[in-house]
Amino acid sequence: MSMGSPEDERRLVAMVCDAGPEVGIGHVMRCLALGEELVARGARVVMVADLDRVPWAAEQVRRRGIEIASPGPGDPRDVLDVLARIEPSSVVVDSYRLPTSVYADLRERWPLLALTDGDPGDRVADLYLDQNLGAETAAWALPEGSRHLGGLAYAQQRRDIARQRPDAPKAAADEHTPLRVLAFFGGTDAFGVSPGIVRLVVRTGIAVELTAIAATPELAEEIAGIVPVPGQAVHVIGPTDTLAELVADADVVLSAAGTSAWELFCLGAAVGFVCVADNQQDAYVRMDQDGLAVGIATLAELDGDPEAAVARLRALLGDVRLRERLRAACWATVDGRGPARVADALLALDRDPV
Repeated sequence: MSMGSPEDERRLVAMVCDAGPEVGIGHVMRCLALGEELVARGARVVMVADLDRVPWAAEQVRRRGIEIASPGPGDPRDVLDVLARIEPSSVVVDSYRLPTSVYADLRERWPLLALTDGDPGDRVADLYLDQNLGAETAAWALPEGSRHLGGLAYAQQRRDIARQRPDAPKAAADEHTPLRVLAFFGGTDAFGVSPGIVRLVVRTGIAVELTAIAATPELAEEIAGIVPVPGQAVHVIGPTDTLAELVADADVVLSAAGTSAWELFCLGAAVGFVCVADNQQDAYVRMDQDGLAVGIATLAELDGDPEAAVARLRALLGDVRLRERLRAACWATVDGRGPARVADALLALDRDPV
């Protein structure tokens, strides 16, 4: 465990995150990983996010010793008023909604870390984090004196994920009969993908024991109405604190190609991804091309003619050697130490301001 200095114990870090049923909780979850690391070093951490409508996520935040301050549903610039009351020593922003002008205001007042997915554009910061595949070679035009942390070495994994990381990826001999498949699409499943994926699994005809995590009672009811073919079993559960254990036990994981991808890689999972948002497209394509995961479908493919998606999923479920190669490749890509690396860089901003 990383140890904090006496200076770290006097720091207050504010984390501004997008959150809600419409946008999901991916921003919250990757900030949660960094927040855990900062709390472990003795810092006080406050998450500025609208978590009232996602109580499961709010509980995850509080359980890790992170406070919550709501910016309210009004003008995005209201976060400036919230931060002025908190008086942080540094600020982290993980947002697609915050206007670029607010980034400039924040940087004038506090050392600023901005999480991005690709080119930050006009969003100014002292430190940038792009934890995506290939970001280590990015050459964005950054403000003078700013630093860029890019690539999977800086990928954010919560501590319960890192604790479940195996010493070596699962071998073919360790798989279950029938295969155990886990399907989950974030804390809100904002696009309602999970029932469609369950239907795809059923259409493959392959014997599996499928556990589907339903983000809402409505999605759970829809999944419960799907009839599996002989040899298949479908179990539906709600949002859970044991996701890491479920992933570690599963032989195949089906998920969205978002921020949870790097946690799945850390655990050495054999993954089939669905691209549910435009900002996931580049990673979705590259993970498939690089042999790290199987791209099952985009939302458009799921809503249109899913036959190609069924074929790709059938290949993943039917090829034990493919699964073994995927596990070895992704396990070697993410080591679970990203939060510590980012915390080192963030806390150094206070000591040596840019």
